[in-house]
Amino acid sequence: MSLYAVKNDKGEWLDWGDMGFWPKEACKFATTGNHEDADRVASDKDGHLVELIEAPAKVVVSEEEAEMLEQAKNETLQEVGVIYHYYKDHGGWRLGNDLGDRLMRAYVNGWTVEKQKRFNVKVPHVDVQEGLWLFVNSDGKVDATYYQDLAQKFTLAEIEHYGLGDCEKVEVTDDEQ
Repeated sequence: MSLYAVKNDKGEWLDWGDMGFWPKEACKFATTGNHEDADRVASDKDGHLVELIEAPAKVVVSEEEAEMLEQAKNETLQEVGVIYHYYKDHGGWRLGNDLGDRLMRAYVNGWTVEKQKRFNVKVPHVDVQEGLWLFVNSDGKVDATYYQDLAQKFTLAEIEHYGLGDCEKVEVTDDEQ
């Protein structure tokens, strides 16, 4: 649904509550959903019709993609080149236009970084009722605990790094993090 407002040549907005023009900060009821009313009032009050559109949703990207987009944003006249090289280097030709389209929409409309899934990881082949859970101790070595609350919430990259891919994984929800 579109919203409409009426603006005069001084940059003031029509307040639908008192039908007067006011600066943006002082205007309490500046919009209407009725295009015909807004168009008629704009004509009657020597203003012009303004259609307010909803901002497009931000595109969800990975941390790596967000870093590339930040770099592209800071390049002078080379934004498309940075995105193109990322697209090419990350299999864009095999994936079709989806990756390139998504990255360009993110660049134009804004982006948000996806929250990585996290997992508690069980020690395999241990016959304990509640399980034995893994974490990385202060020495940087994988250790185990009986208390799931103390278990580390591993990302998939960390699971791969520590060689825990064959272990049972239990996804941790936002409430548990």
